[in-house]
Amino acid sequence: MSEAAQLDPEDRKIITLARSVRARNSVPEGAAVRDETGRTYVAGTVALDSLKLSALQTAVAMAVASGASSLEAAAVVTDAESASDEDRAAVRDLGGAGTPVLLAGPDGTLRATLDA
Repeated sequence: MSEAAQLDPEDRKIITLARSVRARNSVPEGAAVRDETGRTYVAGTVALDSLKLSALQTAVAMAVASGASSLEAAAVVTDAESASDEDRAAVRDLGGAGTPVLLAGPDGTLRATLDA
């Protein structure tokens, strides 16, 4: 059975949310994180003259700003081959080193599951 076929429905949900925000906002990346209570936070890439954040960094920041104390999982939808070290560090800071980072292509297909 493929890795994608074994995806937990809650993990599939955050990939779908990340894909949706990427498409809706026409940004390079979409991301979603799920906190310890099951709440989700969804964000796209932020590219202002004075502020540049990846979608995953933005989603983690939204979780922290909303009072999350941990993460269960994170997802990023991107053309990139992997999640950046900075993105994984943001997830690790809140969720710990074992927090899964689901890397999906623009079509929503899971390409890899990385440790934060």
